[in-house]
Amino acid sequence: MAKPTTVKEAIKAFETAKMVKSTEAEKVELWGQIPPIEKMDATLSTLKACKHLSLSTNNIEKISSLSGMDNLTILSLGRNLIKKIENLDGVADTLEELWISYNLIDKLTNIEKLTKLRLLYMCNNKIASWGEIEKLQSLENLEEVLFVGNPIFESTGKEQTVLKSEWRIEVLKRLPNLKKIDGVPVDVEEKDMAMEA
Repeated sequence: MAKPTTVKEAIKAFETAKMVKSTEAEKVELWGQIPPIEKMDATLSTLKACKHLSLSTNNIEKISSLSGMDNLTILSLGRNLIKKIENLDGVADTLEELWISYNLIDKLTNIEKLTKLRLLYMCNNKIASWGEIEKLQSLENLEEVLFVGNPIFESTGKEQTVLKSEWRIEVLKRLPNLKKIDGVPVDVEEKDMAMEA
C-alpha cells in the first residue's frame, strides 16, 4: 500500500501545478491527493495569506494544526474521515464557512467557538439529535446550514414538500436567524410558522 501524501508534499505539488508560492496564495487547494492525505500537520501554519483552504476528498481523521492561519475564512474538509469538530481555536476568530459534509461527525461540540461562522455545510454526517442542532444557537452570524443526509434530517418530515417541511420549521424554531436551509432560501411564511409553533 502506498504511503500517504504529506501536507508538505501536497503544498509542493500545488505550488508546481498553480505556479504560485503557497505562502502568498489566498486559495490553497490540497483536495483529492493520490495517495490521500491522512494527517493535517504544522506545515499548514506556513499558509499565512490563505483565506480558503481545501483539504476535501482525502483520508483525514482529525482536524489539527490550523494555528497561524490568521486569514482563514473558508475551511473545506468534506469527504474525509473526521469524527469530531476540534482544534479550530486557532481560526475561531476568522472562520466564516466550514464545509465538512460526508464525514463521520455525530456531535457539534466545540462549534460554539466559531463566533464568526456564517455557513455550515454538514450534509451526510451522523447528527441524530436536536440537542446537537441547538448548539448552533450561540452562533449569531450563522445564516446558512446544510444537514441533508444526517439521521435527524432523515427522521423528520420525509413525506412533506421541501419548502414547507416539518424539518425546516423545526430548524427555524431553534435557529430563527437562518436565511437558507439545505440550499433553499427561508421565506416569511416559514419564519411565521416557526414562531407560532
